[in-house]
Amino acid sequence: MMDKEQVKNTALAVSKAILEGRWNDLDHLLDDNFTYTGDGFVFTKDEYIGFMQDMKAAFSNLQMQFPHVVVDGDTATIRFISTAVNTGKFMGAPANKKNLTINGICVRNVKEGKVMQEWQSTDLLGVMKQIGFGALMGYSIFVGLFNIKQARPVRKR
Repeated sequence: MMDKEQVKNTALAVSKAILEGRWNDLDHLLDDNFTYTGDGFVFTKDEYIGFMQDMKAAFSNLQMQFPHVVVDGDTATIRFISTAVNTGKFMGAPANKKNLTINGICVRNVKEGKVMQEWQSTDLLGVMKQIGFGALMGYSIFVGLFNIKQARPVRKR
């Protein structure tokens, strides 16, 4: 059994690997059967890495703070604050060159030095307010009304 500090460090290492674009390190931190559930998505390990690669490519000057981390057994709950500039297309929405602050919480289950599962919730309304509610709302309605299927994220090697 891992102690609280090991669980915390492993859970935070995932975010730090994403922040620094260290995809091989991220691969080693996630269990082969890792699953992500959050903000309407369910991803496998490779889809999660692909999604994070797409996100990292779309947002420059990405910074993250972790003001609250709570560990209970093998689970770490992390409140994060991300800041970035939207300089690339992401999830079908065009770049808008705006500075964004994104708040959220993720919960990561850690066993034997690997993250097994992650659940996340992001303040999407706060993001919509910053990037222009109308543009994102129009995109959301279009996708919802016409049942447009987003392509699954693909991991870049």
